[in-house]
Amino acid sequence: MEPNASGGGDSDSMQGQLIYSITMPLSSTIILANLLIILAIGCNRQLHTTPNYFFLSLLVADLGTGVALPFIPWMGLNRPLSFGSCLLVHVLPNFLFLAFLFNLVMVHYERYLSIVSPLRHRSLWVHRHFPLALLALWLPPLLFALLPAFGWNNRRSGRAWTGCCRPGVAQLDDGTGTGAESNCSLSDASAGGGSGCCTYKHIFPNAFIYLEVYGILAPAILSIALMTGRVLWITRGQLQDIHRLQRSVAGRGRRQLGLDLRYARCVAAVSLTFLACWVPYIIYTHVGVAFLMRPNARGNHTAHIVLSCAGVGGMAVVPLVLGLANREYTDPIRKFLRKLHDRWRRRRWDAESIAL
Repeated sequence: MEPNASGGGDSDSMQGQLIYSITMPLSSTIILANLLIILAIGCNRQLHTTPNYFFLSLLVADLGTGVALPFIPWMGLNRPLSFGSCLLVHVLPNFLFLAFLFNLVMVHYERYLSIVSPLRHRSLWVHRHFPLALLALWLPPLLFALLPAFGWNNRRSGRAWTGCCRPGVAQLDDGTGTGAESNCSLSDASAGGGSGCCTYKHIFPNAFIYLEVYGILAPAILSIALMTGRVLWITRGQLQDIHRLQRSVAGRGRRQLGLDLRYARCVAAVSLTFLACWVPYIIYTHVGVAFLMRPNARGNHTAHIVLSCAGVGGMAVVPLVLGLANREYTDPIRKFLRKLHDRWRRRRWDAESIAL
């Protein structure tokens, strides 16, 4: 961005440095970890089953979210871009994130069915119609994310430019700036090839955002929480049945205490995962909706960047937690890393022997 008299260039540079300093390490970690688990599943034929294919689809979506992560915080900031470029940098990350969320719900749903109906779980529709279920995970997010490209946007609405000015330049509700350096004129916005001020308000109408948050995101997160709670409740019931059998045979012993401890660890792990991965995103989403309800409110860009990175990055870590907690996925990675370590030690030993 070009600097202006109000010092907006320095502010933009600081915001860019903050975004990349947070997102690049997180994005690199997410991409690398997903690639390792994908390779572990792909190289082991015993893992080529329908549940693992669903999890593989989730890893691919999570990989795309990791790639798009550095671009997501920019969606809440103002940039001078043409309408086509502005549409691309908003629609593509939104599609990848929605696909990730749909895949995450499906993985939880499939595992939920395997516990609720373990005997007939293989005959359920998600297994009998696997290609159709996989298509349903990617096609609806794509169609919904493309709605702004199909015309549901604020391109020709003057109110879309409210707050879309360079730092230090005030703007009225009708979209006109009070300073000479305003970069949000409606003539630039409506021009076919000219650069306007790109912001999410230009691409996503408020109704679209409300529909996505309360029609897709909130039900998806709620369904995951309910399925996880139901699984823990079923596990608790099964644990109590095991306790009754153990008491009838030999009374309370170390095995029962060990089972109680494992269940307590499981509940603690699920609770910590929810607090660390889901709560930041829920806070970020509600803060964003609160600002939509107050169109004239001025937000803190630094807080927005930190919240968006923590929220989306935390959700992107959820599949990695599920993958790394499964020994079937981690054992091939451990063996591969052990081979690399042994080869490195052998070469180092040979080099030292030759030197001597």
